[in-house]
Amino acid sequence: MPEFSLAPALSLLAAFGRVSPAQPLRTLIRTTGYRFRPPLPVAHAPRVRTAQEAVLGAGRAGPHQMASVLCEIRKGPTPTIVLGGFVPDATEQVFLLRGTLLRRGSVFYLNYPRNGFSAELFFAQLDDLVEELGRVHGTPPVIFSVSFGSGLVLDWLRRARMAGRHAAIAGAIFVSPIGCVEDLLVPGEPKPSTLLGRAIKPYLDANGGEIDPRQIEKSRTIFSRMFGAGAQNKTALATLMTAAELTRLHSAVMETIARVDARGAAERTGALRGFVSPASYFSQELLPLTEAPALVLFAEDEDAVIERRSPTRFAFNAAHRAYFPRGRCLTLANPGGAPVQHASLIFHSANFIPPISRFYGSLKPRKIRQAA
Repeated sequence: MPEFSLAPALSLLAAFGRVSPAQPLRTLIRTTGYRFRPPLPVAHAPRVRTAQEAVLGAGRAGPHQMASVLCEIRKGPTPTIVLGGFVPDATEQVFLLRGTLLRRGSVFYLNYPRNGFSAELFFAQLDDLVEELGRVHGTPPVIFSVSFGSGLVLDWLRRARMAGRHAAIAGAIFVSPIGCVEDLLVPGEPKPSTLLGRAIKPYLDANGGEIDPRQIEKSRTIFSRMFGAGAQNKTALATLMTAAELTRLHSAVMETIARVDARGAAERTGALRGFVSPASYFSQELLPLTEAPALVLFAEDEDAVIERRSPTRFAFNAAHRAYFPRGRCLTLANPGGAPVQHASLIFHSANFIPPISRFYGSLKPRKIRQAA
């Protein structure tokens, strides 16, 4: 497991002991409509593969670097593509938001590979999936991204603008976006001020070289123990999910910890290193990133993960309309309860669901005209 996964994990685990005041009734309300044995996502067989086959055919990436694409098909006007953070996978990232998303349409989950990563191949897969949903099915998607995943989406949108086009999406949601390395590390600072910064610095310093396996194993062991300890708070967890749901979530996250290898860690960090600060492309040539509606959600307690001088947070708080003319940027707080943590979609789902539901409610369903 890469060390850069540790800080989001700590936020997750802290929330185990200090969850938002969601009530058991909310656990019932947020079900997907399948109250018994809700279906699991299944593998998606893409109907459009043009972009990814071009990258693979040119030898710029290998099959081991492909993300897995899972889906849950529903009738509805707006499909969603979910990109998770460093941990957990997209399928677990929106564990308690699943019902909210499925009520709007199908949900597609892009889970990062365990033993490699290629940003170019990932962008190609995203290109193909967006084209498939828009051109083949006639319904452009919302891109829902979290933390590191938001950085991928920002870079994907920026690259589209550099190519002289806008991505054909219905909207974009960014949760606790990490848009560049400077969000985590201050250039020239000898000791990072955030836990996540301290975790990724060895990988960045190695610059693609080998990382001491003991460091990877240490982070894996610490995360496993902390997650296991936090999961003992059965009373708090009972307000958020059933015992069966907790078991499923715990097993999925532990599997992710066990299976991400050193190469996967290094290549994901390399993708992070390639992110460009939003402040650096504040120009008429590249902005806006999209004309589609956008929602940027920061947590009130981001500082444990994101550097307080984060360029991405500053740019979006100060000038998000320049990047997203039809966008909103909100900081979510939890008055009277535990502060909302970075990307805490599981343990502060009650705080995230209302603005996300309003965002989907504001979208006007539209079809893309298919060529004759």
